[in-house]
Amino acid sequence: MSPRKIIIDTDPGQDDAVAILLALASPDEIEVLGITTVAGNVPLALTSKNARIVCELAGHPNAKVYAGCDAPLTRKLVTAEHVHGKTGLDGPVLPDPVMPLQDGHAVDFIIDTLRSEAPGTVTLCPLGPLTNIATAFQRAPDIVERVQQIVLMGGAYFEVGNITPTAEFNIYVDPEAADIVFRSGVDIVVMPLDVTHRALVTKARNDAFRAIPNRVGPAVAEMTDFFERFDLEKYGSAGAPLHDPCVTAYLIRPDLFSGRHVNVMVETGSDLTLGMTVADWWRVSGREPNALFIGDLDADGFFELLSERLARL
Repeated sequence: MSPRKIIIDTDPGQDDAVAILLALASPDEIEVLGITTVAGNVPLALTSKNARIVCELAGHPNAKVYAGCDAPLTRKLVTAEHVHGKTGLDGPVLPDPVMPLQDGHAVDFIIDTLRSEAPGTVTLCPLGPLTNIATAFQRAPDIVERVQQIVLMGGAYFEVGNITPTAEFNIYVDPEAADIVFRSGVDIVVMPLDVTHRALVTKARNDAFRAIPNRVGPAVAEMTDFFERFDLEKYGSAGAPLHDPCVTAYLIRPDLFSGRHVNVMVETGSDLTLGMTVADWWRVSGREPNALFIGDLDADGFFELLSERLARL
């Protein structure tokens, strides 16, 4: 079977970085057509820089990185330096990138790629706010039916919120964009906090990263060393959840994950619950399912996959 063609839309972010590394380490399963950046965890200039740092760390300086939207569709940007540090990639000391950004806007790249590739052969993998994806869908409605699938990290149901009492960060930053995407009719797979909070980097798992005999493993260990301080204090968990790598792991090993096809809608009008993903887990609304909402994973299998693939870089 030929590799699955994907576009990674991202706002790196330590966990975004690991998701990108996993994709670039898995060419038999994944062909990364391009990486598009969006403002989210940190402003656009930093997410665009960080994506190139990660590509060079992976030994892929020829990867195509395009800068995208620097603000949500209608709202002021909310960032997460309190989690990811002032650079977004705090932890390891990594050199500034040499590889350039590609000419052109990320949204144009998404549109052009979906128009040029065969219909139903490109999967979109958003790891941050959905601004670029929604903008592309609004600007070029013809591309929507050409998307094979969207596999995204965002939202929550039983785990409720991590930036407000009811909202997960990626959805909260641009709820209008998320609403457009969830109403698009595209086949969507959602990696919410419900599953990503099960992907915890325990000390043993991080020691396994640190022992990988290349530059990548120790760098990832240093990223999670930094990243986990926030979650340890907030949740009292055994380690940091690796949210975004769940997306790329799903593309490689979907058997590691389980969930339900349910209806998911995004709250855009309430100050109290803005950005909430209202997931009809118990199927009581009567609304048609529009997403596979993942609820569980084989955490040991997930980390075995990560360690094995990161060792390839």
